[in-house]
Amino acid sequence: MAKRVKLLPQDRGTVLFDVVFDDGSRASNRRVPTEILGGLNGDLPARDLIEKQEAEIAEKAGRPPRVIQSLTRAAKPEPKTARD
Repeated sequence: MAKRVKLLPQDRGTVLFDVVFDDGSRASNRRVPTEILGGLNGDLPARDLIEKQEAEIAEKAGRPPRVIQSLTRAAKPEPKTARD
């Protein structure tokens, strides 16, 4: 019988971003799919997606959308250890 080759886990899911707006407010852990990140544009697609999300949120809330001042990737959370 042929031996089964194990595949490496694929990096799927989302990346978390911390957003600081011009008015000084902050939004933590805004999720962005990893498929749109990387390449020559880096995190620029994440900024576009978060601006669209902010526009939708502002429309539903009946207020003008906030302008993004800075966008940084959130730190990866520490892995949880198993209970003893």
